Amino acid sequence: MKAMIFAAGRGERMRPLTDTTPKPLLKVRGRPLIVWHIVNLVRAGITEIVINHAHLGQMIEDTLGDGSKFGATIAYSPETVALETAGGIANARHLLGEAPFVAIAGDVYCPHFDFSQVRNTLEDNDIWGQPYALDKRDNAWLYLVKNPPHHPQGDFGLHSFSVSNDDEAGHTYTFSGIGVYRPGMFDAVGAGQSEKLVTLLREYAARGQIGGEVYRGDWTDVGTIERLNQLNAPL
Repeated sequence: MKAMIFAAGRGERMRPLTDTTPKPLLKVRGRPLIVWHIVNLVRAGITEIVINHAHLGQMIEDTLGDGSKFGATIAYSPETVALETAGGIANARHLLGEAPFVAIAGDVYCPHFDFSQVRNTLEDNDIWGQPYALDKRDNAWLYLVKNPPHHPQGDFGLHSFSVSNDDEAGHTYTFSGIGVYRPGMFDAVGAGQSEKLVTLLREYAARGQIGGEVYRGDWTDVGTIERLNQLNAPL
């Protein structure tokens, strides 16, 4: 399995820090956010990593190199203008191959996430070995988290490992930024086209073709300087 880490965002809410440093290179506990992901991916045996970048992208390449110092192989997908998440995946399709891959937001902090669990989330066959009908199988598997204070409304509902666009009982969760995807989901997004991932996720969720589960470990969306400072505060 390959992995993709999103690192193309400008990080407007993190200015002035992101005027001179790409957001994924901001440090938490002495280690860049994106390096936390790389280390955890390699620990799980996922060593082929694709990283897209736009704003200050050369700094990311200069810092991470070819990935060998982490025990990984890193390929880069440069974007002249940030193409959003689905657009970034579509632009990197030639690097990702045709098997399901895991994609991770470069600006979330989840130091204990075990990426070995993502390998068997999207199965082609049922427990009896029979192939799922193409219109019945999951095309994505999302890791959801409890709604943080800054996002109390959540993103998706979840019932019996099936992700929905709402929940009649009012129990919603926030998308963690970690998901596993079948490449075919992005066939309709052209290379160089800007497209948000959430648009595709809502389309497939409406069809009942997205699975998911709740991740209960440490997780923070490092979207503001205040949250970054909280993570770096003395224990």
